[in-house]
Amino acid sequence: MQNTTAQSPTQTRKKWLRRRILSFLRFLKSFVQLGKLAQYPSKPLVIPKYYFNEKTLSPPIPTISIITPSYNQAAFLEKTIESVIEQDYPKLEYIIQDGASSDHSAEIIQRYQSQLRFWESKKDDGQTNAINRGFSHSTGEIMAYLNSDDLLLPGSLNYVAHFFQTHPNIDVIYGNRIIVNENGDEMGRWILPGHSSYTLRWSDFIPQETLFWRRRIWEKIGSQLDEHFKFAMDWDLLLRFQDAGARFAHIPRFLGAFRVHAAQKTSSQINTQGLKEMEELRFRSHRRKASYFEVHLRTSPYYLKHLFYRIVNKGS
Repeated sequence: MQNTTAQSPTQTRKKWLRRRILSFLRFLKSFVQLGKLAQYPSKPLVIPKYYFNEKTLSPPIPTISIITPSYNQAAFLEKTIESVIEQDYPKLEYIIQDGASSDHSAEIIQRYQSQLRFWESKKDDGQTNAINRGFSHSTGEIMAYLNSDDLLLPGSLNYVAHFFQTHPNIDVIYGNRIIVNENGDEMGRWILPGHSSYTLRWSDFIPQETLFWRRRIWEKIGSQLDEHFKFAMDWDLLLRFQDAGARFAHIPRFLGAFRVHAAQKTSSQINTQGLKEMEELRFRSHRRKASYFEVHLRTSPYYLKHLFYRIVNKGS
């Protein structure tokens, strides 16, 4: 009997070419630092002195609202709180939404309650719900959320406020990321090129702890995160901002530090629910399922730009 499933020479060549292209893209991305956490042996985190130089803000100074959702993160929570409060920003609304932690998180928060706009320790429906609850108590013109194991770098709030004041047409901004370990030592850096709306529809490359936006665009998308998403709510938010006509800008400065530790949600769930949610968002953006090969192909130009920026800004 004749084998009707045999591939034609053309199909065979296409498959061979596809494999070679994918292999080449993987080779190129082996030099890319975006998406990689432990990039080099840990070393003390050193903040450049000029990060502490404040820019002059014109009145009225914008209020910045920051939400920290937290659940059983007492090991890192205090460092997160200090990284926000020690910004010494004059119009800060800092809100901590704790999910009824069973460790001593509440005691830590109480020590800083005089410097908070609002806090509570109450059972919630997960991180996304906690962030929404926190934002319901906020009024700031500039908004952000910072997870309870991450950090803001010194001078970030002043820098962000000044950028928004001098760029009134920009709705959403983000910066570069430093990776730190459980002890706060540096172990990696993400130096990003300029913003790419095209790439954002294929992959979320934006470091969440460096992300800030205006309330006007938040209200335009319904004033809340989609609680359907438990992992990819950041990317969903960014895509909804983009669909609403938001203007994005990347700031060539390290604004935040992302902490890597054994218990974090990012480590334990990325290969399960996280991947499913990312596939769902790609399907929503492109009305079809995207293959692993296509995602690599579509995002490669952005990552090649990143390679160039990383070389040019080495040591930044």
